[in-house]
Amino acid sequence: MNETLKTLQERRSVRRYTNQQVEESALNAILEAGTWAPSGMGTQASVLVAVQDPETIALMSRLNAQIMGQSGTDPFYGAPTVVVVLADGENPNWLKDGSLVMGNLMNAAASLGVASCWINRATELFDLPEGQALLDKWGLPRTMRGVGNCILGYADGPIPAPKPRKPGRILWV
Repeated sequence: MNETLKTLQERRSVRRYTNQQVEESALNAILEAGTWAPSGMGTQASVLVAVQDPETIALMSRLNAQIMGQSGTDPFYGAPTVVVVLADGENPNWLKDGSLVMGNLMNAAASLGVASCWINRATELFDLPEGQALLDKWGLPRTMRGVGNCILGYADGPIPAPKPRKPGRILWV
């Protein structure tokens, strides 16, 4: 089978990570893959922020948990790297373009043996004053909107087995 199609079929969301940091060469390749995602009219309006600072990850995890009403949990599952995907909210395709970046990140990670999972609530997080302060700290305009958090690391345990595909999801006309 074609390696790309194999990766697409075998990639799974992982929710348990070791504390081993993602190798720099792998992370660079994953981030580069994110920049090659399609974007409406070729605007490339998405920005990827690779966060490996434990204090920043802890802050984002705490805020993310508060947003979902589950304070005291770790929505980032102990992953040592979080790639925040942001896109210019003044671009009408910001969410779609950023979502394509997220897909590229997760599929590239899987192809390199790095586990990943899309963590929601980035939109809400970067609408908070603390999220706006992070944008300021990172030198990004406040028009940037959170699309998703792509957590990355090495799985602590087996990769989940795939669920059967639901029938009737492909129609021919």
